[in-house]
Amino acid sequence: MEIKTAVVQTQGAPLEWTQAQLDEPKINEVLVKVVASGICHTDAEGRDTGITPYPVALGHEGAGIVEKVGAAVTTVKPGDHVVLSYTVDGTCPQCRTAHPGSCESFNLYNFGGASKDGTHRIHDETGHDISNFFGQSSLSTYAVVDESGVVKVDPEVDLRYLGPLGCGFLTGAGTMLNYIKPQFGDTVAVFGAGAVGIAAIMGAKIMGCRHIIAVNRKDYRLTIAKEMGATEVINNSKVDPVAAINEIVPGGVDYVIDTTGVGSVILDGLHALRPGGECVLVGIGGDLNLNVMNDLLATSKKLTGVVEGDAVPQTFIPKLVDYFKQGKFPLDKLSRFYQPEDINQAFADSASGEVIKPIIVFDE
Repeated sequence: MEIKTAVVQTQGAPLEWTQAQLDEPKINEVLVKVVASGICHTDAEGRDTGITPYPVALGHEGAGIVEKVGAAVTTVKPGDHVVLSYTVDGTCPQCRTAHPGSCESFNLYNFGGASKDGTHRIHDETGHDISNFFGQSSLSTYAVVDESGVVKVDPEVDLRYLGPLGCGFLTGAGTMLNYIKPQFGDTVAVFGAGAVGIAAIMGAKIMGCRHIIAVNRKDYRLTIAKEMGATEVINNSKVDPVAAINEIVPGGVDYVIDTTGVGSVILDGLHALRPGGECVLVGIGGDLNLNVMNDLLATSKKLTGVVEGDAVPQTFIPKLVDYFKQGKFPLDKLSRFYQPEDINQAFADSASGEVIKPIIVFDE
C-alpha cells in the first residue's frame, strides 16, 4: 500500500515527507493506521548519528488503530486502539524473566533497520529499501509492527496523547515505578526535566516520596517539574546541586535518576546520594570518569543503567493510561500537537527545550 512517511536520506539531513510503499503484515505482524506519533531525543539520534542505516523512516512513539493482523497474531484485532513500543525476540533469558528492555536482540530489532526476519517493509517509489526505526517508523500514515511491540489500550482515551507512553514516558515512569520502586517517604532527585525526567517525577509522586527534587538548567522547565510533582527544584546552572540537595536532605537522597547522560551531571548525582544510595542512568550520553573507590565503593553506592524503564509494555502501558485517566499522570499538560508539515519545527522545539513532548497528529 502507498503511505506517506518521514524519511532522513543522509546523516543530519532534515526529515522529508516521502511517498513510499508499505508491505502487507507477515504472520506475526500488525498493520496500524497511525493517529499520532511523539518525537523523542532518540528520533534526533536516528537523524543525526547513523544508529540506523540511511535512508531511514523515523518515529517510535506511535499510537493508532489496528487495520489488519497476521495469521499468528493473538493479542490484538482490527479496530483495537494500540500504542506502539519496542520490538523484542521474546525468547531470550531477559524476555522470559520480564525484562524485555534488556532483550539480547534489542539493538538488532530496533536499530538494525530491518524487520525481525531480516527483510524490509518500507520501500521508495523505485523499489529500494528504507530502514525502519525502533520496529515502528511511526512518523508515517501507516506502520507494520511486530506483535511484540503492540499494546492494546482503552479505546475511550484520546489516542493522540498516548504514543509517548511507548518510549519516553515509559522510560521515566517505568524506572521509578518498576525498577526503583521507592517506599513511601523515600527521597529522590531527578537530573533533567524533559519528558523522561518529568515522567519519573510523576512516578515518584504516585509512590509517595517525601522529597522529589528536580534538577535542571532552565527555570521554566523547573516550573513545569514543580507543577507535575517536584517538592523542590534546583537550577544547577546557578548553584551547586550537591550542596543544595544536602541542604534539603542532609546526608543525601536515597535515589537519583539521571536523564541527561552528561558525565559531570552523573557525578553530581552520585555525590548527592546517601551512603548505600543508587544512581540510575536512563539518558543517552557519552563517557564518564569516576573514582571507583571514592565515588562508589567507599560508601557502597550503586550506579545502574536501565533501558525502557525495565517495563513490560503490555502490562505497564495500560497502567499508565489508567493513571492518566485518574489525573495522576497528566501527560496532556506536557504535550503540544503539530501538523505533519511542521515536523522539522517540532524537532527544533524539542531540541531547544521549548516543548516537553511534541506530537505529530495525522488523524484528528
